[in-house]
Amino acid sequence: MSFCMIVTEAVPPRLRGRLAVWLLEVRAGVYVGDVSQRVREMLWQQVDAMAENGNVVMAWATNTESGFDFVTFGDNRRQPIDFDGLRLVKFLPENL
Repeated sequence: MSFCMIVTEAVPPRLRGRLAVWLLEVRAGVYVGDVSQRVREMLWQQVDAMAENGNVVMAWATNTESGFDFVTFGDNRRQPIDFDGLRLVKFLPENL
Protein backbone atom coordinates (compact mmCIF):
# COMPACT_ATOMS: atom_id res chain seq x y z
CA MET A 1 0.00 0.00 0.00
CA SER A 2 1.14 3.54 -0.64
CA PHE A 3 -0.13 7.06 -0.26
CA CYS A 4 -2.13 8.31 -3.25
CA MET A 5 -3.61 11.71 -4.08
CA ILE A 6 -5.97 12.63 -6.91
CA VAL A 7 -6.92 16.21 -7.82
CA THR A 8 -9.83 16.77 -10.20
CA GLU A 9 -11.16 19.82 -12.06
CA ALA A 10 -14.41 20.01 -14.03
CA VAL A 11 -15.15 16.26 -13.90
CA PRO A 12 -18.65 14.74 -13.78
CA PRO A 13 -20.20 14.10 -10.35
CA ARG A 14 -20.32 10.34 -11.03
CA LEU A 15 -16.50 10.23 -11.20
CA ARG A 16 -16.20 12.22 -7.99
CA GLY A 17 -18.57 9.76 -6.34
CA ARG A 18 -16.55 6.80 -7.61
CA LEU A 19 -13.31 8.27 -6.24
CA ALA A 20 -14.98 8.98 -2.88
CA VAL A 21 -15.71 5.25 -2.47
CA TRP A 22 -11.96 4.51 -2.27
CA LEU A 23 -10.41 7.79 -1.13
CA LEU A 24 -11.23 10.56 1.35
CA GLU A 25 -12.25 13.89 -0.23
CA VAL A 26 -10.38 16.40 1.96
CA ARG A 27 -11.28 19.43 -0.17
CA ALA A 28 -13.54 19.80 -3.17
CA GLY A 29 -11.95 17.65 -5.88
CA VAL A 30 -8.95 16.58 -3.75
CA TYR A 31 -8.85 12.89 -2.76
CA VAL A 32 -6.26 11.13 -0.57
CA GLY A 33 -5.80 7.61 0.70
CA ASP A 34 -3.54 4.63 1.23
CA VAL A 35 -4.29 2.14 -1.55
CA SER A 36 -2.60 -0.75 -3.31
CA GLN A 37 -1.14 -0.48 -6.80
CA ARG A 38 -4.04 -2.55 -8.11
CA VAL A 39 -6.64 -0.14 -6.65
CA ARG A 40 -4.66 2.87 -7.90
CA GLU A 41 -4.63 1.42 -11.44
CA MET A 42 -8.37 0.66 -11.24
CA LEU A 43 -9.03 4.26 -10.12
CA TRP A 44 -7.01 5.60 -13.05
CA GLN A 45 -9.04 3.44 -15.45
CA GLN A 46 -12.17 5.06 -13.99
CA VAL A 47 -10.63 8.51 -14.53
CA ASP A 48 -9.80 7.63 -18.13
CA ALA A 49 -13.33 6.35 -18.78
CA MET A 50 -15.32 9.02 -16.93
CA ALA A 51 -13.40 12.34 -16.78
CA GLU A 52 -14.80 13.58 -20.11
CA ASN A 53 -13.53 17.17 -20.65
CA GLY A 54 -12.14 17.61 -17.14
CA ASN A 55 -8.55 17.30 -16.06
CA VAL A 56 -7.04 15.11 -13.36
CA VAL A 57 -3.66 14.50 -11.79
CA MET A 58 -2.82 11.48 -9.67
CA ALA A 59 0.36 11.29 -7.56
CA TRP A 60 1.57 8.45 -5.37
CA ALA A 61 4.53 7.52 -3.21
CA THR A 62 7.24 5.42 -4.87
CA ASN A 63 10.74 4.20 -4.18
CA THR A 64 12.43 6.67 -6.55
CA GLU A 65 14.81 9.56 -6.06
CA SER A 66 11.95 12.05 -5.88
CA GLY A 67 9.85 9.72 -3.70
CA PHE A 68 6.75 10.01 -5.88
CA ASP A 69 5.39 9.60 -9.39
CA PHE A 70 2.36 11.07 -11.15
CA VAL A 71 0.15 10.91 -14.22
CA THR A 72 -2.19 13.46 -15.76
CA PHE A 73 -5.39 13.39 -17.79
CA GLY A 74 -6.96 16.15 -19.88
CA ASP A 75 -5.92 19.57 -21.13
CA ASN A 76 -3.74 21.59 -18.78
CA ARG A 77 -0.87 24.06 -19.13
CA ARG A 78 1.23 21.82 -16.90
CA GLN A 79 2.72 18.91 -18.83
CA PRO A 80 4.81 16.11 -17.26
CA ILE A 81 8.25 15.50 -18.76
CA ASP A 82 11.09 13.11 -18.02
CA PHE A 83 14.47 14.75 -17.36
CA ASP A 84 17.28 12.23 -16.80
CA GLY A 85 14.96 9.92 -14.89
CA LEU A 86 13.24 12.67 -12.89
CA ARG A 87 9.61 13.55 -13.49
CA LEU A 88 9.26 17.32 -13.86
CA VAL A 89 6.52 19.67 -15.02
CA LYS A 90 6.82 22.13 -17.89
CA PHE A 91 4.41 25.00 -18.44
CA LEU A 92 2.89 25.62 -21.85
CA PRO A 93 2.34 29.23 -22.89
CA GLU A 94 -1.06 30.79 -22.22
CA ASN A 95 -3.46 31.00 -25.13
CA LEU A 96 -3.66 34.63 -26.20
